[in-house]
Amino acid sequence: MPSGRVGKWVVIALWVVVLVPALMLAGKLGDAEENDNSAWLPGNAESTAVVERAQKLMPADSVPAIVVYDRAGGVTDADLAKAQADAKAFQGIDNVVGRPQGPVRSQDGKAIQTIVQVHKDKSGWEGLGKVVDAMADVGKKDAHGLGFHVAGPAGYGADSIKAFGGGGALTTITALVVVVILLITYRSPLLPLLPLITVGVALMAAEALIYLLAEHAGLVINKQTSFILVVLIFGAATDYALLLISRYREELARHEDRHEAMAEALYRSGPAIVASAATVAVSLMLLMLAVLNSTKGMGPACAIGVLVGLLAMVTLMPALLVACGRWIFWPVKPVYGAEAERRRSVWNRVGDAISGRPRLVWTGTVLVLAAMALGTLGLDASGLSNKDQFTGKPQMAVGEEIRAEHFPAGSGDPVYVVAEAGAAGRVRTALAAVPGIGGVADPVVKGDEAVLLAQLKDEPSSEAAMRTVDRARTAVHRIEGADAQVGGSTAIMVDTENAASRDSKVIIPIVLLVVLLILSALLRSVVAPLLLMATVLLSFGAALGVSSLVFEHVFGLAGADASFPLLAFVFLVALGIDYNIFLVTRVREDTLRHGTRRAALTGLSSTGGVITSAGVVLAGTFAAMASLPLVFAVELGFAVAFGVLLDTIVVRSVLVTALTLDVGRWMWWPSKLFRHRDDAPASAGESDQVPAYSGT
Repeated sequence: MPSGRVGKWVVIALWVVVLVPALMLAGKLGDAEENDNSAWLPGNAESTAVVERAQKLMPADSVPAIVVYDRAGGVTDADLAKAQADAKAFQGIDNVVGRPQGPVRSQDGKAIQTIVQVHKDKSGWEGLGKVVDAMADVGKKDAHGLGFHVAGPAGYGADSIKAFGGGGALTTITALVVVVILLITYRSPLLPLLPLITVGVALMAAEALIYLLAEHAGLVINKQTSFILVVLIFGAATDYALLLISRYREELARHEDRHEAMAEALYRSGPAIVASAATVAVSLMLLMLAVLNSTKGMGPACAIGVLVGLLAMVTLMPALLVACGRWIFWPVKPVYGAEAERRRSVWNRVGDAISGRPRLVWTGTVLVLAAMALGTLGLDASGLSNKDQFTGKPQMAVGEEIRAEHFPAGSGDPVYVVAEAGAAGRVRTALAAVPGIGGVADPVVKGDEAVLLAQLKDEPSSEAAMRTVDRARTAVHRIEGADAQVGGSTAIMVDTENAASRDSKVIIPIVLLVVLLILSALLRSVVAPLLLMATVLLSFGAALGVSSLVFEHVFGLAGADASFPLLAFVFLVALGIDYNIFLVTRVREDTLRHGTRRAALTGLSSTGGVITSAGVVLAGTFAAMASLPLVFAVELGFAVAFGVLLDTIVVRSVLVTALTLDVGRWMWWPSKLFRHRDDAPASAGESDQVPAYSGT
């Protein structure tokens, strides 16, 4: 037991033993990341199959780097000569394959374009970044004012790896956010160190375990998973620490021996903390049902992070608290035998206000949240073009704008079609007739297969180009005996969007069902879980609706990633249920003594402060994601942060409390608790005589 006189030292020693190898293995997690197509796309995607089939016909898994030169006054012959010399130099760079196409001067004479094929190995974006950096060294040397940019898929990959390179800064910012909030919450300069140390140990242990699974058990992780893992562990584990510390502090006033106080604190708060973490972990594990590999790998990795964080917070954290003694709470140390200060907190006043007209309160709250949810009608989650996936304007986005201004939109990033060699002619004819296709090159035949390259009329990452790919697939699939498949970077975007849509339709209902079953088992009721799920869904809709409006009208973003709705749903529903669990399990406990209606007020008053603090911590950690210059990170961070605050401050404290007051003992139907009638009706002022938070 971590609360024991000897047990605390055993627990600390065991975590030290775990930490030694974890420090070495956690640092290798980046080496296990896969950021190539296989780490994002489903294995059965048509674009993935094209890559595999085309390997014997053309350079394996290559993507175009579109080099763009520009000069405001018009490029000169000397500029063209430099571009020609650069094209030869590019061939000497590792992972550059084939012969560059160009350079070609634009018709208006203001830009030059060279297309270079780059091999995309298992290092994915990181490998592309090294190639693009080497190309930039060549292109910017002796430029004499000539602009140089690398656009296309290779340029996008290079800028993406630089954007994700802010992961170290994200960890630092997240830790600072947690420290500041804990300092404000506890007004102690020492106490926040223990949760921070415990979270750091949990993060190292989780990253080490995930690394081992990625290396030896086939777990697929990427940069996206890594940065979400950091935020989730900091947020969730710190929440558990807040709840444990609050209960421990109260028990220190009741028990002279700190070991006995911690044992009681674990006994009282442990079940709700474990149930909360289990709900989050199970919800995340359900992401394994996804066909999109980036989502499928994120689920178990983040679930591991939550469970390791839970383990650290119910073993290492109690052991550290007990080992330190009461002085860790300095300057306001808990005094044994001291009466808990009874005062009217803001939560007493909120409870009093709700108890007067609970039905009016919950119906009004529902209407407001429903109105907020209407914003989801304007949410565009059909995916983003490459240049729109950054909050700023990296060199790739600048290059894309220059290229679009001076060259045909689809040049340099063609559609790939692989087919049986005998049907190559028919496939070429059908492909050329597809609206949106600008031209089709002669097929390259090797053995019994052929590959055809078709130029798009629209910018390759645009919505119009994606619809062209859909039409192209419909056309070539109709050709009997051709076994034709359409790939390329635009087709990859189409497959990603389709997979994300399918995942949302399949996983969201299953998550709802599983969470409902967990709540039913925990509360041993039918009515309460249904009401809680309804409030969380309404909260999710409101958060998503407001987020949609903010994305468009405040942030000025072009839309949302195709996987955004599903991930926002899983995080908000799982984390939102957390706070309902903490509140309602306390209400259920108090119902045995006071009846349901009065218990609703005592539960709110008892848990209000610490749960709000936990919500602020979690919101702060997710808000830290905005430090990454990525639209996906900013949007997911804002949506979860806003949703958690909405759920903590409005849904849990106002809506759930009002519903409980109105429904009364029917909350617990058909359990035995349903037959426990209220001792007295709830009224204003009943919640005055409630001590500080006392767990669950």
